[in-house]
Amino acid sequence: MFALISPEKTQIPPGAVVRIPGTWEEYQTLCQQRGDRTIPRLKYRNGEVIIMSPLPKHGRDAHVIASIITTLLDHVQREFDAFTPITMELPEESGIEPDYCFYIDNWQAVSGKNRIIWTVDPPPDLVLEIDVTSYTDINDYLPYQVPEIWLYKQKQLLIYQLQQNSYLLQSYSHHFPNFDIHEIVEQILQTAYNRNTSAAIRELRKFLNSGEM
Repeated sequence: MFALISPEKTQIPPGAVVRIPGTWEEYQTLCQQRGDRTIPRLKYRNGEVIIMSPLPKHGRDAHVIASIITTLLDHVQREFDAFTPITMELPEESGIEPDYCFYIDNWQAVSGKNRIIWTVDPPPDLVLEIDVTSYTDINDYLPYQVPEIWLYKQKQLLIYQLQQNSYLLQSYSHHFPNFDIHEIVEQILQTAYNRNTSAAIRELRKFLNSGEM
């Protein structure tokens, strides 16, 4: 399958990433053309439009790791809201579509809202990105000042935290300081691959309730 990008139709093969020069208006046209569909994924930065069609592995890994996050939040009795799919936009500057956004410390700021205004409302406290196709750039989140980003890439979880105006790699999560998040994600993903997601999350709950993990 060949890539097709036009004002009338956008179609690229699964796993492909296409980068083209483009204006904010052209990015908006592609978003409107896509409508309520979630594929292809679209990004805008610095006069460039990036288009990506995810592989099935992308969605599976995102769902499993997001389920890990929600299970941990429930375990530590934290209030939260989660959003997917979601488009974060700063007009003329940036457009990005994370796999999942979590509002934890600031959940009340977006509770009940049908639309988040990124120039006014606070950013998500935690963003999850799955990168199977070298599509993700952590620095794309700098304009939004997202405090923590989980990037799963090449079978490895990378946790970035915002410090001043740059993202630094960390060994722990601000939201789960008492848990070895890297070990949890590795074990639960392995169970999901060997069996299925529901078995993996049951295993996580069992470990959390026993205090073994």
